[in-house]
Amino acid sequence: MDSRTYENNNLKIICPDDCGNAPKKQHLKELTIAFAKNDLLSINDNITDDFQWNIIGKKRIHGKENFVETLKQMHHNKVTELHITNIITHGYDGSVNGTFILENKKNYGFCNVYKFFSSRNHSKIKECTSYIIELSNSKKELF
Repeated sequence: MDSRTYENNNLKIICPDDCGNAPKKQHLKELTIAFAKNDLLSINDNITDDFQWNIIGKKRIHGKENFVETLKQMHHNKVTELHITNIITHGYDGSVNGTFILENKKNYGFCNVYKFFSSRNHSKIKECTSYIIELSNSKKELF
């Protein structure tokens, strides 16, 4: 699978070419980039008022206003590089996984699982469950 690399406001983005072939895949790609850029306007336009965000092992956020406030507090963690590995959509559900690197050189793996408000293309997101782990820069074996 071929990937495309491009810069967007000092953010390096690497994403497989096929991630834009379907409207919902494109929608989730744009939302993932908006998250990485902390683009509150784009994010706000694409989630429901009763949006819920569950960050596994960390916290659960209820409501659009609380979500946007949480993102405002996270703005100091600037993402410099985003690697989208997969975007999968079907009906009301979708997911995106990959890695991102922060300005402080910390590297994270992520998987966001989304629930759309409806099965239509360009439907707003009503729920997101995020799995985020810090990746070690060392070459140590886990097992």
